[in-house]
Amino acid sequence: MKSFLSYFTAYIKSLNKWTLLLTSIWVTLFVVCNFTIGIESRIKSLPLFYERFSGFLLLYTLLFGMPYWLNYSFNKNYIPYGKNFYWLFLSGPILFALKMSHRNFAGIFYPDKTYPWYDYAKQVLNWPLNALLLLIVVFIIWKMAALPSPVAGLSMKRFSLKPYLILLACMIPLIAFAGTQSDFLHTYPKVKNISFINSYVTNYWPYQLIYELSYGSDFFSIEFFFRGFLVLGFIRFAGKDAILPMAAFYCSIHFGKPLLECITSYFGGIILGVIVYRTKSIWGGLLMHLGIAWMMEVAA
Repeated sequence: MKSFLSYFTAYIKSLNKWTLLLTSIWVTLFVVCNFTIGIESRIKSLPLFYERFSGFLLLYTLLFGMPYWLNYSFNKNYIPYGKNFYWLFLSGPILFALKMSHRNFAGIFYPDKTYPWYDYAKQVLNWPLNALLLLIVVFIIWKMAALPSPVAGLSMKRFSLKPYLILLACMIPLIAFAGTQSDFLHTYPKVKNISFINSYVTNYWPYQLIYELSYGSDFFSIEFFFRGFLVLGFIRFAGKDAILPMAAFYCSIHFGKPLLECITSYFGGIILGVIVYRTKSIWGGLLMHLGIAWMMEVAA
């Protein structure tokens, strides 16, 4: 834990304070707009794929790009230029906009339209299929850009279980408090989304377990993409300054979540970004993310 605290202290001291302040204000403005006029819900409600894709692409690019622009503005010696930087930078928002815009990717692999199993299949197949597709595309991009191994922090060399368990224990009171909030209970537990199969099965828990494991696969793709790709993949160009753009981008994918979760995701993104920057491994962040997600399921 002492090493973790030293990571955060060193990172905060090294940051340009104007970059941190203005990025935080930028993120706050988007959070306020989202929870007043519904940015994400409006984009999701657009009927055509290219409309949803364009909306998400613009949203993610604005949040991901502003911290990079601020870093360059306040640190003239920081030059994030080069052909690899630009196409890597664009690939981040493009990939996640594609992920968010496709409504029924699983339907391609499960053509049987019989109710309720088609609906259940969509619920449990979308997350792992999206995770697999994202893994493959990021792996290809990583190799094309000749980024250092291991790909996107898939290394166990500097992974230690104990500090992450302590951090998870520290999250229990906050999650317990969240479990008393109406907006939290409106969203969680996610497993309630498959309650429609109750009357079709005699034993419900195996279907719940499959759902929760599928739900967990989404957090692997999140850690792999945000901490592995958007931090470790950009270290060559920005060093530690890759963390803040990732955290701003990461906050935007929580716009459909309860307000408290959305706000804490920005700070959580910074914390997990610092950890992966120092350890070069995503597994600790994945343990944290899965632990928090499943504790939230239990709390709800």
